[in-house]
Amino acid sequence: MKMKYIGLFTALTLFFSVNSFAQKTEEIKVWGNCGMCKKTIEAAAVKAGAKTANWNKDSKVLSVEFKEKKTDIQKIQQAIANAGYDTQDIAATAEAYGNLAECCQYPRKGAEKK
Repeated sequence: MKMKYIGLFTALTLFFSVNSFAQKTEEIKVWGNCGMCKKTIEAAAVKAGAKTANWNKDSKVLSVEFKEKKTDIQKIQQAIANAGYDTQDIAATAEAYGNLAECCQYPRKGAEKK
């Protein structure tokens, strides 16, 4: 009988441990140009709760890993937009975009570059 309880306790402990460490990985399209963009985009994602963030300059895709209990994809995208970069779902404000260094000012949809 004691062994049943120990086995049940061990199984429950493992179940909850695995679920508490569960990570979600998502890919987000983020516009940008250079290495400075990469640093800013990845830092914004991490500040918004992503555990890891890796932006590919050529494909314009950010791969993020995060815990769903800590943050979500919308919060991460909003943080990136606040930093001045358009994402697939959220556009940066004109002011945030205007604060980017000249080399980071990527061509925006429906807007001409200054």
